[in-house]
Amino acid sequence: MDPYSTEERFVSPAPHLKWEPSFALPEVKEPQRARVPATTPLSLPELTEMALRNNPKTRQAWFAARAAAAGVGIEQADDLPTITGFYGISRAQTISGTSGDEVAWQTRFGPSISLSYVLYDFGQSEFQSEAAEYRALATSLVQNRVLQDVVFQVEQSYYVVVGIDALVRVNELSLKNTQTTHDAAQRRRESGLATAADVYRTETQVAQAQLNLTRSRGELEKARGQLAIAIGLPVNGNLNVQRLSGLPQISEITASLNNLLERAKANRPDLVAAEAQARSARATAKATSRSGLPSIEVAAVGGHTIFGDNRTSASNYGVGLNVRIPIFTGFRDTYRIRQAEAQAEQAEAARDALYQQTELDVWQSYYDLQTASGAITSTNSQVKSAEQTSQATLARYQGGFGSILDLTTAQLDESNARVQQIQSYLNWFTALARLNFSIGVSNILTATSTKK
Repeated sequence: MDPYSTEERFVSPAPHLKWEPSFALPEVKEPQRARVPATTPLSLPELTEMALRNNPKTRQAWFAARAAAAGVGIEQADDLPTITGFYGISRAQTISGTSGDEVAWQTRFGPSISLSYVLYDFGQSEFQSEAAEYRALATSLVQNRVLQDVVFQVEQSYYVVVGIDALVRVNELSLKNTQTTHDAAQRRRESGLATAADVYRTETQVAQAQLNLTRSRGELEKARGQLAIAIGLPVNGNLNVQRLSGLPQISEITASLNNLLERAKANRPDLVAAEAQARSARATAKATSRSGLPSIEVAAVGGHTIFGDNRTSASNYGVGLNVRIPIFTGFRDTYRIRQAEAQAEQAEAARDALYQQTELDVWQSYYDLQTASGAITSTNSQVKSAEQTSQATLARYQGGFGSILDLTTAQLDESNARVQQIQSYLNWFTALARLNFSIGVSNILTATSTKK
């Protein structure tokens, strides 16, 4: 039996059938987003500022902190008395208890007020307030971590965009070089110094360079969309990012790994939040353990009754002291205490797990950064050598010496070296952003001595 037809409205007729709504579904509204300047290239600080203002995660975390702060006020409200006002109207006919005769209908109305206040509850409300304060502290710290996460996501997306943009230019240069080789091969064939196979080989190289360029341009658009979402903008927005004018400057971190680990333990908001959550759970467990103890409260009531006939109105007052003694609750309190204790242990274990994960994050990010730094030195030398080899091989081929295989190999080596160089710089900046995020700071380079 389904008197309200709930299954007909909200459940499909059979497991293998799709549910079709019989009413209009709620419309998903597009969030309010800032407008992006279409002409001005945006720098990383500008993109980060926009993300902190527009990313929905920042609002979500902020409202969660406000809700947790309100929870503190809810618990502290128990420190004040509860006052309730009433205004009642009643009309009744009763029977006399002595004669059994019916009494005429009586109309009564009037205001009344009651007060109740807990004088002592063996610390239960105190521990509940302590738990709420730690929850609010943890939520605010989580909000700080969310802000850091948004910054980290923007940095990662930004470096991917500028890296792929540089890769596009490398592929454009590679296409230009292969076209030059193709022209040289055609001229040598016309003069009888090259074969048709040489021309076909260069045509294959040109086609491959065009394919690489097309792929890199597609990856660039995908990276722009990812950056737009990280900022909180439409994925199809015309986002113009400042491109690299040359090889970026990198710095070497001179702070020791142990120093960075200690800073992470002090600066990571989520780690401190985990500690606050563990303390909140422990305070909740203490409050729950006192729920079965007596409580003492004072109660007062006052009112004024007005009769609908000619009788004189009357006022009544009362005050009392109550002692509430829980006797039996069906073992509910026993299991609530066990549950609260287990949840406290769980929160402490989660804190310890995050502590270890923090150490691992810093450890891995630190050595990723060191590895990327060494790779930059190697790829810079590799690009310089490959570029000189390619230029020399092209000059020899245009002069009628050397083979097309040597030239295409040299150009391929140059293209690969430039790609590896871009990737090494991208790895360095990504590793730096990850290290900053794992430590819980905005930029580790601003707080440590560096050398260029």
